[in-house]
Amino acid sequence: MKNPFILMLLLLLSVSANAQTTKKPLKKAKKPHQIVFQLSNADPEVHKGLMKQFGHILEAAPDTKIEVVCHGPGLDMLVKDKTTVNDKIGEFKSRGVKFFACENTMKQKNIDKAAIIPEADYVTAGIIYIVERQEQGWSYIKSGF
Repeated sequence: MKNPFILMLLLLLSVSANAQTTKKPLKKAKKPHQIVFQLSNADPEVHKGLMKQFGHILEAAPDTKIEVVCHGPGLDMLVKDKTTVNDKIGEFKSRGVKFFACENTMKQKNIDKAAIIPEADYVTAGIIYIVERQEQGWSYIKSGF
């Protein structure tokens, strides 16, 4: 009573079931983190702490995109004669971190672009830039104590 058709069908079903259980699930491509930091604090200790945070973030998630918007008193971190972390800024810029000086703050404080470190770029209005980044899905972190 052995039917070769039924035996062949059972064999194919067994092989098919086994093949399905050994497939590894596909991993979803993980999108890199995108973080925009707001710096509005002139305290050099806050600036040093921010640099440490960047190191920790990039160690844990090297593909993270980081931008820092410095406005109000925080602009001091990007002023040549006031910054205490210029070497770290250069290091992190080479790793893809972007530093922005707020032009509104520069106007209010009568700070010329020549006084800003060359590693920095500029945004017209720091708060508006941060809001735009949030609208684009970036995470927001306010720096300082």
